Amino acid sequence: MVRKIGVLDQSPISAGSSGGDALRRSIDLARHCEALGYHRYWVAEHHATKMLACASPEVLIPAIAAATRTIRVGSGGVMLPHYSPLKVAETFGMLIGLYAGRIDLGVGRAPGTDPATAFALQRDRRQAIPDDFPEQLDELLARLRGMAERPDVWLLGSSPQSGLWAAELGLPYAFADFINPHGAEIVARYRHESESPHVIVCGWALCAETDEEANRLASSARMAFAKLLRGDPGPVPPVDEAMKFLAANGEAADALVRRRRWIVGSPATVKAGLNALADEYGADELMIVTITHDHDARKRSYELIKDAVG
Repeated sequence: MVRKIGVLDQSPISAGSSGGDALRRSIDLARHCEALGYHRYWVAEHHATKMLACASPEVLIPAIAAATRTIRVGSGGVMLPHYSPLKVAETFGMLIGLYAGRIDLGVGRAPGTDPATAFALQRDRRQAIPDDFPEQLDELLARLRGMAERPDVWLLGSSPQSGLWAAELGLPYAFADFINPHGAEIVARYRHESESPHVIVCGWALCAETDEEANRLASSARMAFAKLLRGDPGPVPPVDEAMKFLAANGEAADALVRRRRWIVGSPATVKAGLNALADEYGADELMIVTITHDHDARKRSYELIKDAVG
């Protein structure tokens, strides 16, 4: 039985609105989810995309922490290859100093963007950056250990290697099922190898009063995701536009969307899906990512999920 449930917010940009609107909605959603009793609220890092607004979790985290009182706030995650471990340690040292006992530092290896943008993020662009993530992570942890106050550190991942690193370093592990829906064996190995395993599984879910309404609302994310995977990213479209797109591109869009796990439906449907997800991974905690065009629909989805699963 999962006792804790959290939110992963990718700060989606709805068509007809701005990135600033999306960030303000993230703050509003965090307040809402705190009132509902969610345990964690993590924000993601993505670069150079018209679909997702948060390029700097370290900027959005304090805005959310200042607007809330009890919910844990963190990064899901900081993409460490782009940054100096010292700078990350100092930034999150400041955050934990300001919001003691509430800050999580989720660290990831993925670029969070396309190769050209990842290259542009480098300070030295004379050559490709080395693949030295383990060394970066070791340095980050060493610098954090020297601090009087430090955030809780999580390793994020969706691959076997990330699970091995988390076990070796004794870190809690946040697995992205919404990226790789075939990770149960990866998490099982992490549990076997780790002396003190703790697992968050993050899944994609959308809940409405009926299965039909939930699937209608989910069409916006399905269209946005299908276009992203075929190299044509854009803001999250309204439902009517998405329904027309899916009707015209049904088979192709479905083939792209089937790469991921989507838990969509009424409270009963979503409860069954999330319980099955938690059981499949033996999760200690669940984290939910939801994208809709309408902000109120996203807030309502989190209400229904918390009532059903919480």
